[in-house]
Amino acid sequence: MTSDNEEMSRVANKKPKKGGKMKLWKKILLSLIGIGILVLLAGIGLFAYYASSAPNLTEKELNGSFSTKLLDSKGNVFKEIGGENREIVDGDQIPQSLKDAVISIEDRRFYKHIGIDPIRIGGAVLANFKGGFASQGGSTLTQQLVKLSVFSTKSSDQTLKRKAQEAWLSLKLERKYSKEQILDFYVNKVYLANNVYGVGKASQYYFGKPLNEISLSQAALLAGMPQAPNSYNPYTNPDEALARRNMVLDAMASNNKITTAERDAAKAEPINSGLVDHTEETSDNLVIDAYLKEVIEEVSKKTDVDIYTDGVTVHTNLDMDAQQHLYDTLNTENYVKYPDDQIQAGVSMVDVNTGQIKALGGSRKQTAELGLNRATDLQRSIGSTMKPLADYAPAIENLNYSTYQQVVDAPYTYSDGKTQIRNYDKGYKGQMSIREALIDSRNIPALKTLQAVGLDKSNEFLKKVGINIKQPDGYEGLVESNAIGGDVSPVQLSASYAAFANGGTYYKPYAVNKVVLQNKQEIDLTSKGETAMKDSTAYMMTDMLKDVIKKGTGTAADIPGLAQAGKTGTTNYDDKIADKFPSTSSPDAWFSGYTTNYSISVWVGYDDPNADNHDLNPNSQKLPARIYKELMTHVSKDIKTKDWKKPATVVSSPVLNGSNPAAKPGPNVSSSNIVTELFVKGTAPTNTSNGTSNTPESLPAPTGLSASYNQGTDAISISWDSYKASSKNAKVSYLLNVNGQTYETSDLSYTVQKPASGTNAISLVASVGGQRSAAASTSVQVDSKAAESSSESVVESIEPPASSEASSEIVPPESSSSEASSSTPPPDTSSGGNGSESSSTEIPTGTRNKNFSALGKFLWIFNRN
Repeated sequence: MTSDNEEMSRVANKKPKKGGKMKLWKKILLSLIGIGILVLLAGIGLFAYYASSAPNLTEKELNGSFSTKLLDSKGNVFKEIGGENREIVDGDQIPQSLKDAVISIEDRRFYKHIGIDPIRIGGAVLANFKGGFASQGGSTLTQQLVKLSVFSTKSSDQTLKRKAQEAWLSLKLERKYSKEQILDFYVNKVYLANNVYGVGKASQYYFGKPLNEISLSQAALLAGMPQAPNSYNPYTNPDEALARRNMVLDAMASNNKITTAERDAAKAEPINSGLVDHTEETSDNLVIDAYLKEVIEEVSKKTDVDIYTDGVTVHTNLDMDAQQHLYDTLNTENYVKYPDDQIQAGVSMVDVNTGQIKALGGSRKQTAELGLNRATDLQRSIGSTMKPLADYAPAIENLNYSTYQQVVDAPYTYSDGKTQIRNYDKGYKGQMSIREALIDSRNIPALKTLQAVGLDKSNEFLKKVGINIKQPDGYEGLVESNAIGGDVSPVQLSASYAAFANGGTYYKPYAVNKVVLQNKQEIDLTSKGETAMKDSTAYMMTDMLKDVIKKGTGTAADIPGLAQAGKTGTTNYDDKIADKFPSTSSPDAWFSGYTTNYSISVWVGYDDPNADNHDLNPNSQKLPARIYKELMTHVSKDIKTKDWKKPATVVSSPVLNGSNPAAKPGPNVSSSNIVTELFVKGTAPTNTSNGTSNTPESLPAPTGLSASYNQGTDAISISWDSYKASSKNAKVSYLLNVNGQTYETSDLSYTVQKPASGTNAISLVASVGGQRSAAASTSVQVDSKAAESSSESVVESIEPPASSEASSEIVPPESSSSEASSSTPPPDTSSGGNGSESSSTEIPTGTRNKNFSALGKFLWIFNRN
């Protein structure tokens, strides 16, 4: 028997059992469970909080959507989009094939879930991890019905609160209605493009028969459209519609709703099988089609409103009378005669004082609704219509150019020193004002002006009037060839010219001024004007552009008694295809003009300008001016159109014609030698000429002019005496003209290689300090046989020009050929001598003889710009 001490010792020495304390992993697990329970409770609480503020869901909302009303500028409804084009069908009228198709593609577990589907949500989460965010959605068909009825379907609106409310309403919906009723609500509510809602109306619209008579293929087409109605529209996007229909058929087969044989037979049916032709029914809608498309795009870009389902009121700037007249002008022969039905047009008319788009012409002879809108989407070179924007206005704005600013129209190259730029008439007119250069649309003065102001300043000016030039290689900004062209849409061009009309403020053009929601909240979409240029720049440009219409290239747009200004523009064909068309042809023609009320820009051409018979001849090149004239006459007849008032920042001053720099005429100068021009205040000439001695006619002709032809070298050698100027410091240069071809030089001799056969007329004028002398003249005879022989040698030596972008002028070597901007076509002989304004490569002198005209023509076409 052990003693008490021994027992106590044994107890004291006994080791405690292991595990008396909780293991760490158990603590972590219990903590996570606790946190999870807290998160779950918090989630339930948040869900309950969000659900408590969920909107009511009534049967009225389940059955139909509100229509959106579009109002014109007078407040009249011109179009309704939405629920009015609907036909409710009962469940027994909906074929089982359509129900199976909808469930297979939208919600395969529809009959198993309670409104929300945790399994579907889990699958969506897994798919998003694998395929990226939003690769698959977790919404059930019931949730989609809730969205369509009371919520927005936009992804930007899918907030946590919205999702919670949507789930709660889906649970309530499932308790209140049967699965069949929910499916019926859904198929009667979905939007199916072309302003059609619900499968009942869609069956009639697309196939012209009751819903219960459609085929399996047609049922699959309708079932697949709700996800992206416009994208899967079989009329406008047949390839996308076909792919989507086949996807639905595959889903049905996978879901055991049809056999593989039935699937393959349905897939073999063409996507357009049984489609109803609606072309004759759309004529009324086509009047407003271009404008409607712009309204839809603006609302979509600027707001979160779904114009098809949200039942809003859209206040637009549409002038319905102008829109109707524009449509009639483009689509009938009552106002303007067109060469054929294939020639297209794009027209934009804006209010110059607000930027409001009043009318749009997107096409001619259109058949499809919401088709290509050439007024807003067209990107074709505007040719010489660019000159006021890129050249002359920036020079007035930044360099204080006057309308008299002198520039010499003479042989010239781009900055590379090699690539020549030509005028439309292949000739030169010597010293002239920028007003004269603009009136006759001379290319060389335009380029020289752009170079003087600089590409950066010009580009900065263009951006202020809403134009951002992008080159084909992705470069943003101007190149030298943009002096006479650049890709701009009609609506952009009309808004840019409007800044000239209103005194220098640019308004971004807009079709919608406000959207009123169902709760009466208004969304303001008006354009806020920003100063783009000085009022002096705007007025001086307008004054010059008024002369373009009065006596320049734009006389076809003249409206007697109406104060207006404007500019023409045409482009050239690519050198590679130029020989397909006459030398006077052009792929594009433009006119942009304005009054103190409206600015209108018009493009005319063919969608494929390179196809046979798709060139614009000199008569067709006047179509933009004629369309402009018809529309401007119509919209101006019942309103007051004010002339422009000269601002205090501009002064008029008499100038001695030909003086450079500008000088005021002396008391003895003949009135015929005086011009009145505009100057920025503070820059008008203050010096006065010394009477008639400073007039161009008073300077004597150069002396010693002589010319001789050397048959061996086939060249004319010309020389003259040094001109004796009255001032030792006066700069003297010479303008030599040989058979209409002008050369500028400071030398005392010149050699003309391979001259034309026959008599070569030669004249010489001295330019002293900007004033020109009387002309000295002579002539020289060239043997025709020698000239013909030299022409043959030209054929052997000429190499094909480098390829250039369509509608291009000569491409400067420092920029890619695709950067070349278009110029304008050769002169229009029917315009009374004004002609059009395209640039062109001069015919080699060695080919200018009557006996070799065919070869000469070939050479010119081969080497034209």
